[in-house]
Amino acid sequence: MPVVDVARVPNVHHKSEKQGEQIMKWVPTLVNLDKHIHIPDVDQNMESPDKFVEDYISNLTKTTMDMSGPLWDLHLLNVTITNAEAVGVFRIHHSLGDGVSLMSLLLACTRQTSNPNALPSIPRKNVVIRKKPNRLWRLLKAIWMMWVIFQLMWNTFMDMVVFMCTSIFLKDTETPFKGAPGVELTPKRIVHRTVSLDDIKLVKNAMNMTINDVVLGVTAAGLSRYLNRRYGEGKKDKGSTQKKNNLRKYIRLRATLLVNIRPSVGIQALADMMDKGKSDAKWGNWMGYVLLPFNIGLRDDPLDYVREAKAIIDRKKLSLEAIYTFSCGSFIVNSLGTKAASALSNKILANTTMSFSNIVGPLEEISFYGHPMVYLAPSVYGHPHGLTIHLQSYLDKMTIVLTVDEKCVPDPHQLCDDLEESLKLIKGTILAGRS
Repeated sequence: MPVVDVARVPNVHHKSEKQGEQIMKWVPTLVNLDKHIHIPDVDQNMESPDKFVEDYISNLTKTTMDMSGPLWDLHLLNVTITNAEAVGVFRIHHSLGDGVSLMSLLLACTRQTSNPNALPSIPRKNVVIRKKPNRLWRLLKAIWMMWVIFQLMWNTFMDMVVFMCTSIFLKDTETPFKGAPGVELTPKRIVHRTVSLDDIKLVKNAMNMTINDVVLGVTAAGLSRYLNRRYGEGKKDKGSTQKKNNLRKYIRLRATLLVNIRPSVGIQALADMMDKGKSDAKWGNWMGYVLLPFNIGLRDDPLDYVREAKAIIDRKKLSLEAIYTFSCGSFIVNSLGTKAASALSNKILANTTMSFSNIVGPLEEISFYGHPMVYLAPSVYGHPHGLTIHLQSYLDKMTIVLTVDEKCVPDPHQLCDDLEESLKLIKGTILAGRS
């Protein structure tokens, strides 16, 4: 089930006059489901159902939502594709909430297939209970904590400097992935590819890392393969472009990673998130930016991509960058208004290359009003990026979702192939090392 966020239009529902200005605010309204649920007539004997669904979703990105009513719609496509008997497409405006809120909203509408009365269960971090340490251990721990605090302060300061520079002048290298001015207004094509979550876990366990480390490493490897091919297209020896290094010596390629800053980590149950008395998590947009660099290059050892990704993530974990960027945005909204905050956000996105996120999903099969769900494929459009990559886990699968401007990525399925092949190479290296 694709879930598409729209970020193109402002979060307004109603305008009122106050001191000569138009004040935007939400107003109560009645919901007419006939205006929000669309079931188009489709030819059951069409030649390529998968291409039809892909084109249908792409056409949705060419339209804006009706601002006079609730900002969501649901499209039910009764067509059998490669891995599903039908497709449901939720289109939800991003002003209603961030990715955590909207995924919570979707999951609150589903139930476990094995237990129709139970909500989906999401992985939670295990709490480790340690024995009371002795004095020497407490001393060593205090020294270590001082070093960690120093690193935290230094990394946060450096990230603040980079963030401010990016908002003013620091741009990424012009690569095929970099969207041209106005890319936020162009139609997008959304494709997805499902890979084995067990393969990712195999690499994770073998290298003693996290799933985030592995998927970031796989993404860096896949982007490097794809760019190497694109840069070699104009050369005579096209057949060897994948073996020959056609990349530039240095490529600055960064993604804006949205990080949930709520006290409660992970996707919260919708009921808890809406009830202030039950959860510290808040509904709405409570996300901070993290500028995530990707090391683009060809590596002799595929595992180096994962090692480099772990070093980047470990460095970002020792930083308050997400909290700083969220606080900065909130301060600008309260002092200068939403237009100024929107301009800052747009500048940051325009000076980076892509968006990236990894969302954890249900551990068991879930159903939407009695219909078992095969996959979840969230994405977003309407922001100034030519490439957006979302990764969504569900059961024993990981779905890679690409949203592209076809001028930047004219062959998104090839990029999916490169990402999938990169995972195979990394897994193969692990297995080869065991034999």
